[in-house]
Amino acid sequence: MKFIHKLLIVLAFCSVFSACATQRVPKKEFIVDLDAPRVAIAEIEVQFEKLLAVAGLNKSKVAVFYYPTEDAVCLQYKYELFTYYQFWSSEGRDAFVNALSQYIEDYNERILARNGRKTLKNYGIEQGYIIWQLHRFAIKAKANTNYELGYFFKERFPYFTVNQRETLYIDPIGSDNNRDTQAVTMYFTRAQAIELATYFDQDYLSEHTSPDAVFESDNIDIDNYSEPGNEPINEPVKESYNR
Repeated sequence: MKFIHKLLIVLAFCSVFSACATQRVPKKEFIVDLDAPRVAIAEIEVQFEKLLAVAGLNKSKVAVFYYPTEDAVCLQYKYELFTYYQFWSSEGRDAFVNALSQYIEDYNERILARNGRKTLKNYGIEQGYIIWQLHRFAIKAKANTNYELGYFFKERFPYFTVNQRETLYIDPIGSDNNRDTQAVTMYFTRAQAIELATYFDQDYLSEHTSPDAVFESDNIDIDNYSEPGNEPINEPVKESYNR
């Protein structure tokens, strides 16, 4: 009995030691102050799914800003009446560029496969931070979320995708102000994704935060910002993909 008792003590000690040895340091939470100084970088085009789940895509304008204090890039867009501020950290931007590089390689090798929504996270998942609101006087909900990097076939074409996962804002004052948001998928042609990757480049961002850069502190008038329309998608998007 004494032997069994000693054995149990040793096993318990080993279990605790192993747990301590494998414990990971939690990743620092990525948060951005929406009202911090920012630099307007560009306006890009991205495709979103049509409203009411109708088949097909709409092209929309997305504003690109850089927040130098937090070293964060913001993609501001409007989808289904809500305005979203989608923030990318330095690590997230690197992941986007690496995922795009792998997508282009897979595209050229003709090895992209139709495998349902599993392909939306084919190139990894990165932590992001989003702020969203219905109109300028509404509550600004905010939360960390995940960006899935991958691709998806639409109309026989494999778009590079960023799938912004659903998330929940928990108001610190009261649950009546809690807000959740749906998943939103952004569809990029190769040219569109390469353009955004250019704006994600750290050297490019550094050039645009020189002493001569124009900083902004006021947000865009979100009620008058462009929404997804019914513009025809450029012909290169219609290119068929034959494996």
